[in-house]
Amino acid sequence: MNLQTDWSKIRKHFNQSFKSNLHVSIASVGSDDRPTVTPIGSLFLNDNQAGFYFEMFPSKLPAHASINKNVCVLGVNSSRLFWIRSLFKGRFEQYPAVKLYGQLGEKRKATDREIARLKRRMRSTKGLKGHKYLWGQMESVREISFQQAETINLAKMTQEL
Repeated sequence: MNLQTDWSKIRKHFNQSFKSNLHVSIASVGSDDRPTVTPIGSLFLNDNQAGFYFEMFPSKLPAHASINKNVCVLGVNSSRLFWIRSLFKGRFEQYPAVKLYGQLGEKRKATDREIARLKRRMRSTKGLKGHKYLWGQMESVREISFQQAETINLAKMTQEL
């Protein structure tokens, strides 16, 4: 998968992945060379092979960013309907998972536009008790610039993609 020419497909995939999982997974490596995976529910992809996430709860990602800025973001479409249809047909019509390789940028104050994007994504949970705790005070973001995209291949199920 080509990062530049397939960027709109990648963005669509990550939107579908978020709808089915409510998060993506970001892998990073610390000073001890041990990898860790962090679930992030606030990743947004921009138009320019870059994105950002709101950094309030992660502790390992910010610590790792000062040592090794390289990350891998995994978005999996876990929609039951998507999988049942694909299993019935014996093939996927879209990739079930995409990995993005990139580098973390600096933490900074979120713009009004970025906060509006978060509010729009989380509006369906606005009336729930945990909404304010999880998304009420999101103020800081960390940018990610991506250099490579990779699809997950599942033998005959993805060979026609």
